[in-house]
Amino acid sequence: MSAELISILVLVVVFVIATTRSINMGALAFAAAFGVGELVANLNADEIFAGFPGDLFVVLVGVTYLFAIARANGTTDWLVHASIRLVRGRVALIPWVMFVITGALTAIGAVSPAAVAIVAPIALSFAARYGISPLLMGAMVVHGAQGGGFSPISIYGSIVNGIVEREDLPGNEITLFLASLFANLIIAGVVFVLFGGLKLWAQGAVPLDGPSKDASKGSSDKGDLPEGGSGPQPTGTGAGAGTGTGTNTAVATRPDAPTTPDTTRLTPARIATLTSLVALVVAVLAFDLDAGLTAITLAVVLSTAWPEDSRNAVGQIAWSTVLLICGVLTYVGVLDEMGTITWAGEGVGGIGVPLLAAVLLCYIGAIVSAFASSVGIMGALIPLAVPFLAQGEIGAIGMVCALAVSATVVDVSPFSTNGALVLAAAPDVDRERFFRQLMVYGGIVVAVVPAVAWLVMVVPNWG
Repeated sequence: MSAELISILVLVVVFVIATTRSINMGALAFAAAFGVGELVANLNADEIFAGFPGDLFVVLVGVTYLFAIARANGTTDWLVHASIRLVRGRVALIPWVMFVITGALTAIGAVSPAAVAIVAPIALSFAARYGISPLLMGAMVVHGAQGGGFSPISIYGSIVNGIVEREDLPGNEITLFLASLFANLIIAGVVFVLFGGLKLWAQGAVPLDGPSKDASKGSSDKGDLPEGGSGPQPTGTGAGAGTGTGTNTAVATRPDAPTTPDTTRLTPARIATLTSLVALVVAVLAFDLDAGLTAITLAVVLSTAWPEDSRNAVGQIAWSTVLLICGVLTYVGVLDEMGTITWAGEGVGGIGVPLLAAVLLCYIGAIVSAFASSVGIMGALIPLAVPFLAQGEIGAIGMVCALAVSATVVDVSPFSTNGALVLAAAPDVDRERFFRQLMVYGGIVVAVVPAVAWLVMVVPNWG
């Protein structure tokens, strides 16, 4: 058996073990990099560590550090309250508000599971309160998070764009962002129509301080909607909420739980945090500064000014996600060093039908991502596709966009981190039934979206 085939089989084993044994895939990948590098490829430690993504490490630590401070001082809660009040209680708009909130959070740097952990408890409590389908609300939250997930300063966007740059592929950050945004927006629109969204218009506007209109349970066991207008507070904002570990850290609070009045007003710390988030966007987009270094700098400034709010922020950095990404990409670096990527890419290209190879890669990304890490599979698939894309028959930008969309829209699956958070956050539901609904919906997404992404993003750029 060739060394290249052994390294590919080891990668498969890493995915299988991480999925079935709940072990961090990054830790497994580091071990695999050591084993394959030393025993199969005869690489020394320096050659193995050459693939360590130091730039992405800083991005991951920086943006999650800044966002942990935003959670700690209540800035994210304030944003949720303000957004809900903008629609003045219109029930039909609430799912779209949740879509926009999670999209905005991930677009400015929140890890997708962290954004879902923050918004899902509030969104699902609103669903129970006003008779909205929990599947509809959960899907809107997840697709919102993925819709904003590929902005140039986001975690996903930084990772994919960094991989594209290192592999010397043609790239377009804005095209990647818009492709994911529009794909998830269209899916959300379809879900809204199919799962009762149009019927919500008949409920009209509910007074922010009036009784709830739970269509399925009545209002006898529901309290008034608090003056803050956002329902219960999320509890998944601790250390686990931003780690992306796949554990059910977001536990829904009771729909009648009171909000903290302080979350509805701006404080100096929140104003400074909002200013920092805007400054991060401007620094990266307008001045082309490094997102990770800029985020760490802003986080340090906030920590110095308000140490009581940021005392635990370092512990809430998404260390599990950092380990995942750095481990997987280090192993990919070993694959590159030993020639596996070129070997595999030539094998895919050797199929002889470029369009068939492209759609197969999209389905591989979707299927694996439904049970494992979206970021991990993107970190592996894009480099594996490099030799295939180098042939020039398939447009690299469209292919990267198709792979990114295929590997992330399936995160509504209950086996993924985001799907598990939605399942955990839903109050007053039959969880087994809700689990089956999420599983069926996730299966439909896996079956349909990769083909559509391939047809829209890859086929027009063929030849």
